[in-house]
Amino acid sequence: MQRRPVSANFKIALVALAMLIVIAVLFYTQSIVEKLQEREHVSLQLHISALEYIANDDSPNGDYTFEQSVTDVIDFPLLMTDADLTPYSQRNIDVDSAAFTTEELHEFFVQRRDHMAEVNPPIVVKYKDSTVLGYVFYDESELVRDLRALPYIEILVAGMFILIGYIGFSYIKRSEQANIWVGMSKETAHQLGTPLSSMMGWLELLREQTDDPEALEQTVAEMEKDVSRLNRIALRFSKIGSKPQLSEQNLMDTIRKSADYYRRRTPQLGKKVSIIVPEIASVTARYNAELLEWVFENLMKNALDAMEQTDGRIEYFVSRRGKKIIIDVKDNGKGIDLRLKKDIFRPGYSTKKRGWGLGLSLARRIVQDYHRGKLFVHETAPGKGTTFRIILPA
Repeated sequence: MQRRPVSANFKIALVALAMLIVIAVLFYTQSIVEKLQEREHVSLQLHISALEYIANDDSPNGDYTFEQSVTDVIDFPLLMTDADLTPYSQRNIDVDSAAFTTEELHEFFVQRRDHMAEVNPPIVVKYKDSTVLGYVFYDESELVRDLRALPYIEILVAGMFILIGYIGFSYIKRSEQANIWVGMSKETAHQLGTPLSSMMGWLELLREQTDDPEALEQTVAEMEKDVSRLNRIALRFSKIGSKPQLSEQNLMDTIRKSADYYRRRTPQLGKKVSIIVPEIASVTARYNAELLEWVFENLMKNALDAMEQTDGRIEYFVSRRGKKIIIDVKDNGKGIDLRLKKDIFRPGYSTKKRGWGLGLSLARRIVQDYHRGKLFVHETAPGKGTTFRIILPA
């Protein structure tokens, strides 16, 4: 059964979360709209009751203050008609009467009446509970209309942000993938370059040593080392992208092997660097030797690049803490700016002019994805060096 990529699951989760938020906003806004409509309906009922009270009041000196106060709180469009549905009075309808003739104005109110009837059923005004005096038509208030439109505006704005974010995320992802491919090709060339250059030199020596069996044997032995190195490089790249085989091994042997390789290389770089490995006989862990050796080499290479002085120091510290193995790789280089601690593991990021920004990213992936461990900057300070920490499950 093929598993869906983590990025695809993350996108699906984001879309599902966005849909839930949209639905929640729609329901919440709709509930507010319904409450406001209910309030408007109650206000209108009070207004109708006041009108009926006035119509039914036979007292010549009645007090109509209450009706006026109810009318003042109504802020939604209101249209009153007689029993024949002919409009005769309105409230909160924005219209310039001077711009219309009498016939045009009547037609305008008739159209508004028909529109209001579609929105809300009219309320009947009666005289003494029997005779129909007229009808009151009413529309939604501006606040209700704005609230109805609010969720769609929010969805539109959120959709624009999501679209812009998705385009930006895709661009960054494509850029990182391009950097990874470029970095991988350069890393491959770099890994293969050293042993191939050595083998070309050994071939020249072979041509000159045909009459010296002892020297010839020594040269062949060195060539075998370089062939073995090429074989290890091929194994490393073959394991990238596939599930590596982990086995119980002595971690100290792998550290010493990586340290010995760089001890032979540092004189060629014009630097005198001491690589110190603790005198610990055995620390057993479950790991892939080829890949973890690659991690140590990348950390040491990073340390060598960070050394501006000719006399440097790289020191390993290994300890077991409960169910974890702690490996610290400490150097006395120029250190890392604290603002860049998170960026140094990003694919394509490099502070060196000729760097390709893949070594530390690859090292972290090997430790975290393939060995279920952790790789991070434990300590650093400009001018005082850096300590990288690897945590592996014991």
